[in-house]
Amino acid sequence: MLIYGWRKSVQELATATYLCGNCQNPSAHALRRAVTKFTLFFIPLFPISSKYFTVCTFCGMTNKLTKDEAQQVQAMQQQAPAPQPMPQQPPVPQAGYPQPGHAPQQYPQQQIQPPRQGF
Repeated sequence: MLIYGWRKSVQELATATYLCGNCQNPSAHALRRAVTKFTLFFIPLFPISSKYFTVCTFCGMTNKLTKDEAQQVQAMQQQAPAPQPMPQQPPVPQAGYPQPGHAPQQYPQQQIQPPRQGF
């Protein structure tokens, strides 16, 4: 007895930002690739088909792409300038925590009274 079939897996390749054709919002679109592989005894052996598509992160609309279009989207994402990191600001001192260069605060000791045992 042979057990065979196919399994589909989805890989996220890139993320590009452009105007969605459905919701008309400038939003991020995830470029994904769905690969269907032939399996024998539940072991994926070789790919049968491969499909590319984008998913709008705002409305969820999917668009099928050809391999060439998917490569163009990947190239567009790679050419986009990397976002500049925000300048680091020094942390704001918070009350009650020891600060560098300062002596730790001394808190008065309080005596804790046991609860009264009354019947």
